[in-house]
Amino acid sequence: MFKNTAKTTILLAAMGGLIVGIASLLGGGSSGSVMIGLFLAFAMVGWSYWSSDKLALRSAKAQVITEADHPEFYGMVRDLAQRAGLPMPRVAVSPSDQPNAFATGRNPEHAVVCATTGLLQSLTREEVEGVMAHELMHVRNRDILIGSVAAAVATAISAIAQMAMFASMFSGGRDDDERGNPLVVLVVAMFAPMAAGLIQMAISRSREYEADRGAAELLGSGESLASALEKIEVLAARNPMLVAPAQAQAYIHNPLAEMHHKRGTGLDVSRLFSTHPATAERIRLLRSMTF
Repeated sequence: MFKNTAKTTILLAAMGGLIVGIASLLGGGSSGSVMIGLFLAFAMVGWSYWSSDKLALRSAKAQVITEADHPEFYGMVRDLAQRAGLPMPRVAVSPSDQPNAFATGRNPEHAVVCATTGLLQSLTREEVEGVMAHELMHVRNRDILIGSVAAAVATAISAIAQMAMFASMFSGGRDDDERGNPLVVLVVAMFAPMAAGLIQMAISRSREYEADRGAAELLGSGESLASALEKIEVLAARNPMLVAPAQAQAYIHNPLAEMHHKRGTGLDVSRLFSTHPATAERIRLLRSMTF
């Protein structure tokens, strides 16, 4: 737990340092450019903080339900929340055939957990319980806020880079001291969003492992979640799910994953660009846990 928490802290600090460094480079080192970059970052983080639940539910076309709408599923979430010492979250269902789930909201008091119809129809009760325990661990660990902040900062970095590109193109009459070196602007604008995205994905992967462990501890075993992940990995490839890329990291399984089932060993560079750890590794770790 400490290892993943420390990694997340370091990665978030790296994103903060990256946005300040980018703003400074693109602005020729002026304090004004740094302040503009920081203002934009904080504005986007604040907007994401207050709107993350609405954006995620809208992206998934999900509807918040009551106990009367789905007594068994709603009651399961309520029981798990009580066992985890959490306030009762809002419960939602997304009309997608792909088995998947996510949690969102700015804090445990304003959290939402959502499952797709595919998840509720394809998995056993115990497997659904494992998935929802995982999502509630994201709520307890405040990963929903960490993910929103990381996404907002990554978006801010991309926006700053794009703004700098346009400013460089139309600032020919300005003194060199008032703007960044055009070559530096070009290189930063090309690679800064990629670097921010890689850091964001690394944060997401780290939090998935922690939520898996927390769910296994809550249930006393990692088997139900491991079994659920096995089914989701296979069924998700058969049922594409269209969501906004910025929301993909919130799901228990990447809804935008490639349409074929990958299994392999050795170095896989593509994992650097994944928002989720390899499913096979998650399953292995879950089944190795003892309580």
